[in-house]
Amino acid sequence: MGKLSVNLCGIELDNPIIPASGTFGYGYEFAELYDINILGTFSCKGTTLQPRFGNETPRIAEAPAGMINSVGLQNPGVEAVISEELPKLKKCFHKPMMANASGFSIEEYAAVCEKLDRERQVGWLEVNISCPNVHGGGMSFGTDPEMAAAVTRAVKAVTTKPVIMKLSPNVTDIPAIARACENAGADGLSLINTLMAMRIDIKTGKPILANVTGGLSGPAIFPIALRMVWQVSHAVSIPVIGMGGISSAEDVIEMMMAGATAVEIGAANLVDPFICKKIIEDLPAVMDRLGLEQIRNKK
Repeated sequence: MGKLSVNLCGIELDNPIIPASGTFGYGYEFAELYDINILGTFSCKGTTLQPRFGNETPRIAEAPAGMINSVGLQNPGVEAVISEELPKLKKCFHKPMMANASGFSIEEYAAVCEKLDRERQVGWLEVNISCPNVHGGGMSFGTDPEMAAAVTRAVKAVTTKPVIMKLSPNVTDIPAIARACENAGADGLSLINTLMAMRIDIKTGKPILANVTGGLSGPAIFPIALRMVWQVSHAVSIPVIGMGGISSAEDVIEMMMAGATAVEIGAANLVDPFICKKIIEDLPAVMDRLGLEQIRNKK
């Protein structure tokens, strides 16, 4: 058991660093830059039942200390992910990966997760009930405790692997959503997804994003994410994956001190594709400086 190792829902990770869904593709793209087997694991691009082109462009807007995206779950659909993307990944990643699933109905969530659950490469199912960039699905399931619980129960009924529900920060009582998911059988929780935001082009007076609003990510949201991880980790007994603006080894440790078992790194991958590698390399020295013998959360 190494200094950086953590246990996530019964599966041992060499370290707690997990590139977040939507910022790391299907893994093999980054394998051209470095050996991605140094990661704890990674969460693949969000997968839906049918192929999705995503939202109209422009989809990206800059913001102070962050960025706003409105990609809209662009992906080739679950069948193509299984038949095309996972075989490519298998050639360069030899650990269990985290499959990120989305849907537009409870039945669709269950169908996607049931298919992904059969794949040997999949270690965990991260169920995204928090995407703010699609209409008629995503975040609408994650802002109501009963709906969040309903999705959780439906997914758990057709899967055997750990189910991690990805929560939205665009709520007034995130511990209530977290407890509903735990009571419905969730094995873990990940948070936070992006915060709803927008920018306006002052030359035209019109929103920059074609979708008008999008999800704010990056260092700007780190203190909010930290607060919500603290609240949720004290409200439930299942593991919590913390994410939101993490960009350094110090951020990782702070997030784990807030109660996270592991962390996901999102927007920072788009700024520096080597950021996860750098953080893994930096962590031992930062831990030594702080007198930490293990990175594991004591909870």
